[in-house]
Amino acid sequence: MANAVKFVPKLKELRIHLCSRSESSKGVRDFIQKSYVGLKKANPKFPILVRECSGVQPKLWARYEFGKEVSRDVSNKSADQVLSELTDLNK
Repeated sequence: MANAVKFVPKLKELRIHLCSRSESSKGVRDFIQKSYVGLKKANPKFPILVRECSGVQPKLWARYEFGKEVSRDVSNKSADQVLSELTDLNK
């Protein structure tokens, strides 16, 4: 499913923040396991940064043209809900 996500040109960078152990980051960890390879195959030169830090709140950060940044809280969301948030950031 995620391998169909082709990032729009105005999106310049995607950062994924998560905790490697917390329950609130479980859906993000599952999303990375299931979807990261497909995303990179669909967007081979696009920077997708995965940042793990103990105790951090899981978030998606999107950087657009002219330095505009938007974040989405993905605490306690499933992998499919994380993909939905990513798709929304890609609009």
